[in-house]
Amino acid sequence: MSSLVRLFRRASSTLTANPTSNINSTKAVVKSLYDERNLKKLVEKFKQHSHSDRFRMQIGIYRNTVRRLASAKRFNWIEDILEYQKQFTHDLSKEGFAVRLISLYGDSRMFDNAQKVFDEMPELNCERTVLSVNALLGACVSSRKFDKVEGLFRELTEKLNVKPDVFTYNTVIKAVSELGSPEKYISLMDEMEENGIKPDTITFNPILMACYANGKFDDGEKLWSRMVAKNVVPDIRSYNARLLGLANEGRMNEAVECFNDLGSKKLKADVFSFGAIIRGYYLEDNLEEVKTWYRKVIENNFAPDKGIFSYAVSLACKKGDYDWGFEICQEIFKRKCSVDEQLLQNVVDGLVKESRIDDAKQMAEMGKSNNYRQYDLRLPS
Repeated sequence: MSSLVRLFRRASSTLTANPTSNINSTKAVVKSLYDERNLKKLVEKFKQHSHSDRFRMQIGIYRNTVRRLASAKRFNWIEDILEYQKQFTHDLSKEGFAVRLISLYGDSRMFDNAQKVFDEMPELNCERTVLSVNALLGACVSSRKFDKVEGLFRELTEKLNVKPDVFTYNTVIKAVSELGSPEKYISLMDEMEENGIKPDTITFNPILMACYANGKFDDGEKLWSRMVAKNVVPDIRSYNARLLGLANEGRMNEAVECFNDLGSKKLKADVFSFGAIIRGYYLEDNLEEVKTWYRKVIENNFAPDKGIFSYAVSLACKKGDYDWGFEICQEIFKRKCSVDEQLLQNVVDGLVKESRIDDAKQMAEMGKSNNYRQYDLRLPS
């Protein structure tokens, strides 16, 4: 028996004698992993602490560790720590633990590994129910293998005789929505209702966005009416999709009316709500309204996103308002937002044309010194 295993067995006996002390110890272990900056040491410590039953109950630290490794593209280390968990056969005989591994692999876009865990479950005497089927479908979506999801859904539900639930259909509909096939996701919603499963807001939202964002405004309106008829209450994501559709259609009076109606629906506009309105006025070349709604974003304590910044800078340059363009660029650098470099270069070029060389130089220097993303902005000769 290894010294490490003996160590954790002693820790387990201490838990029985002094549960409070052990809880505090587990919290300290988790904190030490959150604080560990060296990813190789993080992996080593994670594997060591995995021998503790109490540690393996800490879902948050699993997610955090895998997320950090994925961000660093250390996919071999993700596989290392998750495959290491398979020795804890008592846990893996429980569907919830297997689902955790499947989902973590999915979050890292490692679908083949997620599929492997799912396929191994019978060998571990672990029943595969709709819970693990949903996890595998979710991993497929997270891995952006949208074209595989419906086929996998049909195969698994038939092979395992699993009755799909609302989460199952919502996952499949999300994937199909990404592929942009209105007929397909409408038929899936019909099938869902035929099977006695009521669509919810999560069912409708990806379909609404797929329609409204891709020029299928009439289809979006039909879905909106269907949602209301089914007594499914739209949430802010539903409204944001419709705001985008109205903006894309140039129906700005209706868009603003829809935006102003959010309060009566007890919904709070978010940055995407403002972004949809700004996009609409950008498409109309209405710089004054873009400025007005940009100010509203700031007044409501939202951080403008890439889209809002891009609309503002692009239209400012188009209208020759380099004062405001320069102001927005300074905000982009301040907030460390990543935008298309050419947008910033257009402002530099405009400032030079107006003989504002010092401002143009300042922008170039700010672009080079930005510690989030550096921009190679050049002063025209």
